[in-house]
Amino acid sequence: MKTIELDEDLYRFIASHTQHIGESASDILRRMLKFSPQANEPVRPASAAPAKTEASTPARDRVRAMRELLLSDVYAEQNKAVERFILVLSTLYSLSPADFSEAADVLRGRTRTYFAGDEHTLLQNGSHTKPKQVPGTPYWVITNTNTDRKRGMVEHIMLAMQFPVELTDKVCGTI
Repeated sequence: MKTIELDEDLYRFIASHTQHIGESASDILRRMLKFSPQANEPVRPASAAPAKTEASTPARDRVRAMRELLLSDVYAEQNKAVERFILVLSTLYSLSPADFSEAADVLRGRTRTYFAGDEHTLLQNGSHTKPKQVPGTPYWVITNTNTDRKRGMVEHIMLAMQFPVELTDKVCGTI
């Protein structure tokens, strides 16, 4: 990966075209320029794209994506642990919906369900669970847990998704 310097106004312009949480500047530029890194051919418009399948991002690319998230301005701008927690979960899901689902579906507390497909299920575990939908996923997660519990949830999912322990620890340390 190469580093380039951009004027502030150009950077803001690129960042203003972010379509989802965790999207890198490279992804934004590829989309805007209709550039495909695999074949150096234009990317088909979304309307012409085939139906999206639940594909898993290769392990090496997963690690890169998580490192890019940690270095992104979007992540740095999150002022609260719960915002960083939600952003990490959203990114993990985008990298492998099937692996994320497998890990999240078994993650439970002693008396609470942490993840569910709807807000109501989480509210049944207590009226103060403060469920939030994880953007870009079919999941809702409880958010009124302490920061250590949030870190533990991310750690469980990342290790289940076979991320390196060092990266898992780094991500958890930023929440």
